[in-house]
Formats: sequence, C-alpha cells, structure tokens
Amino acid sequence: MIDRWALERLRPAIEATARRLVAWGVHADRVTAVGFGLGLAGSAAIVWGRPGVGLLLILAGRVADGLDGAVARQTAPTDRGAFLDIVADFLFYASVPLAFALADPGANALAAAVLLAAFIGTGSSFLAFAVLAERRGLSNARLPNKGFYYLGGLTEGGETIACFALMCLWPQHFATWALGFAALCALTIVSRVAAGAALLGRGEGGTR
Repeated sequence: MIDRWALERLRPAIEATARRLVAWGVHADRVTAVGFGLGLAGSAAIVWGRPGVGLLLILAGRVADGLDGAVARQTAPTDRGAFLDIVADFLFYASVPLAFALADPGANALAAAVLLAAFIGTGSSFLAFAVLAERRGLSNARLPNKGFYYLGGLTEGGETIACFALMCLWPQHFATWALGFAALCALTIVSRVAAGAALLGRGEGGTR
C-alpha cells in the first residue's frame, strides 16, 4: 500500500544516485546482487543474535533494491534483470522469518512457519497473475516502470520491511509480529485472488 507513495517521494534521490552509478559503469544486475547479498547478511546477523545489525543490513539492501531498477531504466532494462530482481526479492523475504526461527526455534519456529506459508500465498498470487497479465498484454498504469504487472495488496514491499524492522527492534515479540503480519497477508491473498479473477475474467464469457 505504501510502496507507490514512498516511490514518488524518493524518486528524485533514487534517479540521481542511479545516474551516478551509470556514469561509473555499474550494471543493474550488479546492484541487484549487492542488495541481495546485504539482505542475506542481515538475515545471518539475526541468526547470530544481532538483530540490530541485521536491520541496518536489511535497510541497506533495500536501498540497493530500489536502485537497480532505476539503473536499468537509464541503460537498457532486460527481462533477465527483472527475473533476477524478483527472485532475489522473494528469497530475501523468506530468509528473514527463517533467520528468526533458527535464532530461537522454541519461541519462533511455529510463527515463522505460518508467516512463510502466508508469503507463499502472496507470492504465488502475485506471480501467477503477472504471468497471465503478460499473456493478455495487461499493464498497471500506476506502476508503469515495473518489469511486469504488479497486482497490489495490503502487504507489499514497504509493509514487509516495516514488519521486519519491528521484528529486529523487538525480537522478543517476533511471534506476535509474524502472526499479525501473516493475517494481513491472508487479506492480501483474498484481495489479489478476487481482483485477479475479475481482471482475467473480462471478456471470457463465463467460467470454466
């Protein structure tokens, strides 16, 4: 929900930084790799009992994640880059609940499993619609610079990072944050399935 709002306000700084990276000859895929590495390093810090350090690394990784697309747009966006970016994002998101589960299995494993199941639901509904939207030639006018159709929801990237920040700042309440966010993800799944079915059903003349 907050992704579009945040992007509009951060775009000038992102584009300026991207121009400098392009001038230095930095490729977008390299920025993606750096962001992914920082995110995984943040998860590793959580496993080692340093959630504060983990949060700083996660935030640095998300800055890189915001820059790779801007760098690509100023050079030559590719399907390969879009593919690597989304795969890196989903692997990173999954690594954080897993990290908390490994850090304290007794307290966190069940809540982490519930959250990971919710992530599978949000991710599969998101990607399944993107594939079929591409086949239909659909595009999202609100986010025209994305590599494929972004079907929004209550829990997008910004909300997920905010939840991870709460987990890192108050790790003793991880189960509460995880289960609460899983419930919000469930609402996102329902809304995406409903919106996706409605959009894809237009012009099909019935159900199968």
